[in-house]
Amino acid sequence: MWNFRKFLLELFMNSTEISYMDGKLNFRMTTNRNLNVRNPLYGQLVVGPPGSGKTTYCEKMQKFLKELDRKVEVVNLDPANDGMDYQASIDIMKLITVEDAMSHLGLGPNGALIYCIEYLETNFDWLVQQLKASKSNYFIFDCPGQVELYTHHNAMARMFSKLEEMGYHLCVVHLVDSHYCSEPGKFISTLFLSLNTMLQMGLPQVNVLSKADLLKQFESKLPFGMDFYTEVLDLQYLLDALDATPGMGKYKKLNAAIVSLIESYSLVSFSLLDANKTESLLRLKNAIDKANGYVYGAGEEVSVNSLLACAVGAETESERMEKNINTYLQ
Repeated sequence: MWNFRKFLLELFMNSTEISYMDGKLNFRMTTNRNLNVRNPLYGQLVVGPPGSGKTTYCEKMQKFLKELDRKVEVVNLDPANDGMDYQASIDIMKLITVEDAMSHLGLGPNGALIYCIEYLETNFDWLVQQLKASKSNYFIFDCPGQVELYTHHNAMARMFSKLEEMGYHLCVVHLVDSHYCSEPGKFISTLFLSLNTMLQMGLPQVNVLSKADLLKQFESKLPFGMDFYTEVLDLQYLLDALDATPGMGKYKKLNAAIVSLIESYSLVSFSLLDANKTESLLRLKNAIDKANGYVYGAGEEVSVNSLLACAVGAETESERMEKNINTYLQ
């Protein structure tokens, strides 16, 4: 999630000239050419396992942001995505496709997809020129569903690190099917995947449990309240449930080590999403705006009070439960 303290520190250090005179520190606001203030560029990297709803989310979020008068476009970075519900302004399939790599190099589907991403990195200037030619200042990057690209392969992380250096304010939106909450083992895997992606990509990240409208179908299978999963509360309870699962008792020490690792970072929490509900998209949009800094520097009319409210969260616990959780289970 967006680190407000880090944002203020970076803003201060990049826009303040510090001098020492007559025994006093003096501060003067300056303009840093590296800060793209007049025309800031923003983006969200939509990642997640296959079937998590990435393409649907991109289509719905693009439409929603356009209704807010944002200049937003979707960038397709999935070289196997031939069933897009949106019109991609920038499409990797115009550069290379998985089918091309498979037929010319004799690779399987997974190897071909990784080759395509490495090919895009090699031809990174192509992507940069496409972005510069766009009249938009907000980009939704629809990324491939091969999770190893965000857990231990470095091409995606390197490319978006370069975009950050060029002035793009980015965050990761990591989607996972909310059905994984129904079994302790699946939810532990979800937590591990989310944490690994956060550490590998090195960007602010909003973790999302997608298809929340389907939660009612397996609510009876949830051993805990929904807030346990969204806030990732005391995982010892989850560990007990995991150890009680048939066939998992022999992995007790391994399960305990994984849970301990996740808790030691204390970084993972989730937002619920029903992509068909405007209110759900709005709540997620607010979280993303904080993560990539849009709320702090997009030139929209804001006050100090509204910034602080966004930074620390202005909802009561009962309001959050009613709007973000109970609405999906009633």
